[in-house]
Amino acid sequence: MAKVTKKKLIEELNKDLEWEYAAAIQYVQHAAVMTGPEYEGIIKELVIHANEEMAHAVTVAEQISFLGGTPTIDVERVETSANSKTMLKQDLAGEDNAITRYKERIGQAELLGEYGLRRILEDILMQEEEHKRDIQTALGL
Repeated sequence: MAKVTKKKLIEELNKDLEWEYAAAIQYVQHAAVMTGPEYEGIIKELVIHANEEMAHAVTVAEQISFLGGTPTIDVERVETSANSKTMLKQDLAGEDNAITRYKERIGQAELLGEYGLRRILEDILMQEEEHKRDIQTALGL
């Protein structure tokens, strides 16, 4: 892992925050437009995911502020589709991205001795992994 500074950690946390905003928006939109009786269960779960992603955003923003940074208001890209299965694949890709990013951030927090932050990020990571499992189940993977 490359040398990490507090400034770099804050920059990366702000990028994570952009992705959390995007995930919440994407889940809300997907849950609203997804159709088909086979998706009824996952649609309800996507609304839960959206709320959890917003909670992650609040938590990450608080940590950025605690570290001396300013939480971003920028939003990463949001994926859309007219096809319900494609929407779930987009959501799965988003969760894979979040899992990769949070694993990196946990390592960076550890290197900087930010153990409380590491623990908070581990909790977020666990929820992101749960989201991934939910979507994989809905996709039959």
